[in-house]
Amino acid sequence: MADTTTRRTVLGGVAAGAALATAGGLTAAGDAQARQRRRPRTGGPEIGILLYDGYSLLDPTGPAEVLSRLPGATVTMIGRRRGAVRTDTGDVAVLADRSIDEVERLDVLLVPGAGADGTVAAMNDPALLSWIRRTDRSTRWTASVCTGSLVLAAAGLLAGREATTHWASADYLSTTFGVTYLPARYVRSGKIITAAGVSAGVDMALYLAAQMAGETVARAIQLAVEYDPRPPFDSGNAAEATPELKETALRLLEASQAR
Repeated sequence: MADTTTRRTVLGGVAAGAALATAGGLTAAGDAQARQRRRPRTGGPEIGILLYDGYSLLDPTGPAEVLSRLPGATVTMIGRRRGAVRTDTGDVAVLADRSIDEVERLDVLLVPGAGADGTVAAMNDPALLSWIRRTDRSTRWTASVCTGSLVLAAAGLLAGREATTHWASADYLSTTFGVTYLPARYVRSGKIITAAGVSAGVDMALYLAAQMAGETVARAIQLAVEYDPRPPFDSGNAAEATPELKETALRLLEASQAR
């Protein structure tokens, strides 16, 4: 007699089910039925990830993939207002379940980076910066990915600290905000953790997971999402890149931005 098909038999166990069954849950789903599928609050850490127009897609979703696996954790996307918020390329949108006006306290606040237009707009948004400052007062951890560190700096949270950001924004971060730039995948300064460009947010999130739940849990999450990067090229380190490759990279970023 054939075995009954279950999540366990299909996915090969509970860990695989956790890694795969909700893999699409970070994309936009505006219907009420999708909202009802959110896990109930369990008293664990409340993690809020800010979305603003023009953010880079992996900046919030990479860390969300990691941090949403923390035992008891709740991860919520937060926007200037509820609804879909579109990325820097304009091709994808992610749903903000709550607006900044609805959120007064978080255990963890994460601010993603964006394309040039999105970053500048966020840095010059008084209401957004004020909300970041207020929220930071009660967080256990405040984090950023990529040029999200520029937004934290504009909110006054990085003065005199060590931090990192996307390599192309390193000089600006240092000279404009008095920040000591470190060319690292992530940098911790007190309760603030900044990550370098885009993909570094996953590394930062795993470090943060270890701080919040212990190294064993963080290692298990890394295995659950099978984060074992082996890229086909060794060209991701700006310190080792040629000027020509940097120029091409910046040109591709600029060309991909929505207008």
